[in-house]
Amino acid sequence: MENLLAGAYLAKGTIGNVGTPGAPIATFSLVVVPSQNSVSGTVVITQAVNGPSSHIVVQVKGKIYATGLGKYTKVVSLQGQYVQSFPPPALGAFLADFDAHLAIDNSWNGVGGFSYYNHQIENVPVASANILTEQLS
Repeated sequence: MENLLAGAYLAKGTIGNVGTPGAPIATFSLVVVPSQNSVSGTVVITQAVNGPSSHIVVQVKGKIYATGLGKYTKVVSLQGQYVQSFPPPALGAFLADFDAHLAIDNSWNGVGGFSYYNHQIENVPVASANILTEQLS
């Protein structure tokens, strides 16, 4: 297990138009293992609206690949599911899908998008909060 995690690091940041009133923002905290092309962690979607879409927590996993193209040196895909409540007055909940795609530089800044129940956000900034490059093993 230790060898599989060698070189792993933590990536934190946001996807979305931070500072735009009402814009959905996806905040990510991911463990990245480049040698395995794997990414896993948590995404929290927040939006300044009332109801079940104001704060969503999603456990995600995905892939990371080097591109060798221009300023965006990596592409990342994330997938996960979360419990989505029906809007009132309906009762109940269901499993909804979350997907994200990022084109980023080595500092985890770039452009991307994400989708979740009845929302599709495209061509928004990806901004790094911090990258911890020390090994996690």
